[in-house]
Amino acid sequence: MLTKDQAAVIFAKIRKLSSADEVEVLFYGGKFALTRFANNVIHQNVAEENYGVSIRTVFSGRTARATTNRLDDESLNRAVKASEALAKVQNPDPDLLPMPSSCGAGVSLREKVPSRYFAVTAAITPEQRAEDVRRIVAVAEQHKLTTAGVSSSSEAVEGMFNTQGLSDWHAQTSAEVSITMLAPDSSGWAKANSPDVANLDPARLADNAASKAIHSRQPRDVPAGRYNVILEPAAALDIVGFMFWDFAGQAILDERSFLNNRIGKKLFGENINVWDDVSHPLQTNSPFDGEGMCRQRVQLVENGVVKRVVYARATAEKMKRSPFTANVGPIEATGHGFSLPNEMGEMPVNIVFGAPETPQSVEQMVASTERGILVTRLWYIREVDPYEKIMTGMTRDGTFLIENGKLAGGVRNFRFNESLIHMLSNVEAMGEPVRSSGEESFDMVVPAMKVREFNFTDVTKF
Repeated sequence: MLTKDQAAVIFAKIRKLSSADEVEVLFYGGKFALTRFANNVIHQNVAEENYGVSIRTVFSGRTARATTNRLDDESLNRAVKASEALAKVQNPDPDLLPMPSSCGAGVSLREKVPSRYFAVTAAITPEQRAEDVRRIVAVAEQHKLTTAGVSSSSEAVEGMFNTQGLSDWHAQTSAEVSITMLAPDSSGWAKANSPDVANLDPARLADNAASKAIHSRQPRDVPAGRYNVILEPAAALDIVGFMFWDFAGQAILDERSFLNNRIGKKLFGENINVWDDVSHPLQTNSPFDGEGMCRQRVQLVENGVVKRVVYARATAEKMKRSPFTANVGPIEATGHGFSLPNEMGEMPVNIVFGAPETPQSVEQMVASTERGILVTRLWYIREVDPYEKIMTGMTRDGTFLIENGKLAGGVRNFRFNESLIHMLSNVEAMGEPVRSSGEESFDMVVPAMKVREFNFTDVTKF
């Protein structure tokens, strides 16, 4: 693995090679390995190790970036010259700030971020992943199902150095298992990841996925309409994840956020509280952003009221001069910026939903539902109305009818058209927030949700 000391040596070389006013170097990469299986057998095993060096240079307000994954002196020199040549032909950016010399106000939170590097995860072998697959296949064969999925492991680094004296480094590991169980007319799915492989139980995930496939066999036709819907955490994550691009200062300035003219107003139900919190024990990611600023803990929603958005350094300065400052809360860099130059500005990436006063299990939610739908997973989600945040998509891999407080079997999948504003205003019960993984959005800490009047518009043929 590339170390911080090795990166510091490379940065020193780049600094000598460049004649720019300022130089910033972002290091990233690591080791990744994956075992893929289908039809109850392993069919692919791959591993790679790769590191990138992204060099940003500045000349009198002009900036550009060039990247290479070759770390020899000649390749570094070419990347430096490419960055400088590109920077010199740019128009000056009046909003470009000097590079930071320290990580900023979030440094106190940085000290609370737990280690996300686990040697036992970094040491996972192909044989161990194969054993995980064997256990998953054993569950499938026990129930006469066909299984497919992946078992992967990685260790990654991210580092930031600049000529103002900033230097920071982050290393983390990850283990992930994704499982689909297939029956002739039904399917089930489960997925989880963690920096610590000890938190994963492939056999338990396989049992969950198999149970979904078994109990949703011979799906019945149920008409579309508005239902009380229980979204398991992965389903909740994949739909709500689409709104967090809008919790950003640049999105407000560009008037592309559904929060324009709504910050400070109650937009969701009283029971909705949301933070961006890199220090949460169930979160991952580096504690600094694309400029090297330490991430701060920001409460985005409090008791249904949109309280704040996040800011990159330049966005905060622009916001102070803009007409959109009313009710936006404190305007300061929060450590959520992307690497410069970019057009998007920033985004919260460590979403944590607050726990309800009385968490309910999915089983308790089902028991309290006279008639409704239990959803394992949503997919193919797309935005229909950006300002009302109406999303469309479909259910899959385990959709069940609830009757008289009990699961009454599988149903054919639905297409939905649902506003996130409406949905999060009608959450009548939630579970304990857990680290969850989906396919349409990024990982977050989110609960299962019971939602009133969720809008299914059509029934699919499968």
